[in-house]
Amino acid sequence: MKTFINHTGIVVPLDRVDVDTDQIIPKQFLKRIERTGYGQFLFFDWRFQADGTPNPDFILNQPGYQEATVLVTGRNFGCGSSREHAPWALEDFGFRVIIAPSFADIFRNNCFQNGMLPVVLPEVRVAEMMSKSKTNEGYQVTVNLKDCMVFDSEGLSVEFKVDDFRRHCLLNGLDDIGLTLLREAKIKDYEVSNGLI
Repeated sequence: MKTFINHTGIVVPLDRVDVDTDQIIPKQFLKRIERTGYGQFLFFDWRFQADGTPNPDFILNQPGYQEATVLVTGRNFGCGSSREHAPWALEDFGFRVIIAPSFADIFRNNCFQNGMLPVVLPEVRVAEMMSKSKTNEGYQVTVNLKDCMVFDSEGLSVEFKVDDFRRHCLLNGLDDIGLTLLREAKIKDYEVSNGLI
């Protein structure tokens, strides 16, 4: 898993609440067994029209947002099913940070497991960032995980909270497998001493 320490990126505002995982990555694209390749299907039903052409009304298809790596969105983002493909699609598309007033718990945990940082901020701050990203082309924020701060060049500076364990894992690029491998020598000693290998 990639480490996450500090990230500066263009913000894209997805001004919707209760975005569920089937909207993030529709079920017909869940046939792959790899974690990669899902970005092209992200928000598929919103990004594309029935004939397969890009929907010009959808925010990710509008000028200035194609290089966005910070998604700012409404409350209860990632609700619905527990599919891990949703954060895979967001990460594969290029997002490193998602900022919202709240997240569905399983989706939030899946983000941490895949090297993305879900940041919970008060609704008023989320609305402020959405407004700035709609009116200032190329609007960027910096998210500093060491200090747990989000700031921009226009005076925004807001602290966020993250569980110490999750923060440690992201700062060091550790998912569950990585954490287990830190104890590889002890695991091997146990297996040897108990005749398992």
